[in-house]
Amino acid sequence: MKKIIVPLVIVIFFTACKEKPEKRTAPAESVKEATETIRDTVTEKPEKEAGPALLSLDGVEDTAFVRLRDYSRDFVYDMKYATEDNFLKTKVYDCAECYVRAQTAKALIAANRDLMEQGYRIKFFDCYRPHDVQKKMWEIVPNPQYVANPAKGSIHNKGGAVDITLVDTDGNALDMGTGFDFFGKEAHHDYTGLPDEVLANRRLLKETMEKHGFWSIRTEWWHYNLTSASNGKVANFRWECE
Repeated sequence: MKKIIVPLVIVIFFTACKEKPEKRTAPAESVKEATETIRDTVTEKPEKEAGPALLSLDGVEDTAFVRLRDYSRDFVYDMKYATEDNFLKTKVYDCAECYVRAQTAKALIAANRDLMEQGYRIKFFDCYRPHDVQKKMWEIVPNPQYVANPAKGSIHNKGGAVDITLVDTDGNALDMGTGFDFFGKEAHHDYTGLPDEVLANRRLLKETMEKHGFWSIRTEWWHYNLTSASNGKVANFRWECE
């Protein structure tokens, strides 16, 4: 029995040693490429999620124009005049941006903070409007009930007016009874022939904006002027597109 077992053990051991796979190493270039890919993924992800740092309005002159999204990420935008979806039926802004005076930005951020505590956010249709655009609007609708006469200028031209609505936490617009820039009595604040839900939505927006220094105009549920900015200067600058 001993003479039979010993050779078997030797054969098995020899075979195992012979078939043992040799150690392989990846080429240096492959290792370098993989390392760089991992490093890029790790360093880029936080920056992408965090986004650019928000600026502070502390120390900014009230009359200075600012881009609102540089100071808050809590708003929603649907800038109608950067599209053809408006009563002009033409695009009059080169790109969608919301600029306002710094004092207007502060009031908007405060109002939006109150609304967010109730589960809503402000959505913008229009903000600062160049004076040349005001002239074009007046040519199409020369009615001071709906379009400010460019001879005096609109508070939009001064960076103190905004056209807005409300959305819920999922981004769904609240029912306000009519669309934006609807020229009819149903858009008036004193029109009451609407469902209770619509009237409540309009009241929420109006009361919150008035609490933070804004006032509305009778014919447009979406339009709000900041009282302290109403005496500002008419402007006609165009913002740069990124």
